[in-house]
Amino acid sequence: MKLETIDYQAPDSAARFVQSLRDTGFGVLSNHTIDKTLVETIYSQWQAFFNSDEKQDFLFKAETHDGFFPASISETAKGHSVKDIKEYYHVYPWGRIPDSLRDNILAYYQQANSLAAELLSWVEMHTPAEVAINYSIALPKMIEDSHKTLLRILHYPPMSGDEEMGAIRAAAHEDINLLTVLPAASEPGLQVQTKTGEWLDVPSDFGNIIINIGDMLQEASGGYFPSTTHRVINPEGMDRNRSRISLPLFLHPKPEVVLSDRYTAESYLMERLRELGVI
Repeated sequence: MKLETIDYQAPDSAARFVQSLRDTGFGVLSNHTIDKTLVETIYSQWQAFFNSDEKQDFLFKAETHDGFFPASISETAKGHSVKDIKEYYHVYPWGRIPDSLRDNILAYYQQANSLAAELLSWVEMHTPAEVAINYSIALPKMIEDSHKTLLRILHYPPMSGDEEMGAIRAAAHEDINLLTVLPAASEPGLQVQTKTGEWLDVPSDFGNIIINIGDMLQEASGGYFPSTTHRVINPEGMDRNRSRISLPLFLHPKPEVVLSDRYTAESYLMERLRELGVI
């Protein structure tokens, strides 16, 4: 199996994209609406931020989860005992953002959120009727005016050689949310696990947008759309000296949205954050 890159502008892009999600949990789009120059500028700006002491002025707040999360309190993926090798910053439009970085990162947030809403409409359009009947409201409506959608700026620092045994940049995991929208990172390393357990490299050509299904869409679709396991592996050779920046937008429904008979979006999120040790 191979992950194909789909031209967003092609007449059959919606059908091919949703089929890719169905088959692999991932879809990769080229020729899309997100400004590549803006993404490149953000990578450069936030690399400088993570290299500076300014990040310490924006330490996360436990009650709101916005701001800078240092490597010392990084996530431990569900089912793992070793923390990921990363630090990150949580951006919400209502949250704290350094003044010099605000305009570009919020412009990207808006562009990615708009594209994501369109992609959710594609998913709904190509969902079989017997599955779509389970959606409590239209998928794009689930995220409309949501204050929970999270943009995370991830910084994977150069490898020092002193990393904890077994630690990698991001251990195998599934995302919590509906869809994740991710421009190809500044360095490769993202892999997706197939149904047979094989790990595939996700196409990382700069300018691609990578989309994957999260657990909430799997729950809302009764398992029709699979939340697929993925990871970020450690670089090798000279690449060990290079940082990696990525910009996943985690699409979260409004808290009151009903995902299934078992969960609202809020109850599902709280359960998963407890499992991650974040709360």
